[in-house]
Amino acid sequence: MLAVNYTTLRKNMKSCFDKITDEYETMVVTRKDNKNVVILSEESYNNLIENIHLMGNKENYDWLMESKAQLENGEFFTKDLIEVDIDE
Repeated sequence: MLAVNYTTLRKNMKSCFDKITDEYETMVVTRKDNKNVVILSEESYNNLIENIHLMGNKENYDWLMESKAQLENGEFFTKDLIEVDIDE
């Protein structure tokens, strides 16, 4: 996580935004009276919201954790996908 003050951000906005989007950095813009702002890329934001949604439902969270444990314990199988021509 990077931290810059408002003046530095204003002077270096393009390079700051490039770091956020290209290097997946999160930036805290420090302001007076501790009214700080956090900047993150749209992709990072979307991932955060998706994780909140997935983990916010107890049943879904439990199912995900069970699936993760099964994978880690080798309790899985693979299948070959068969392509089907839908025009037939």
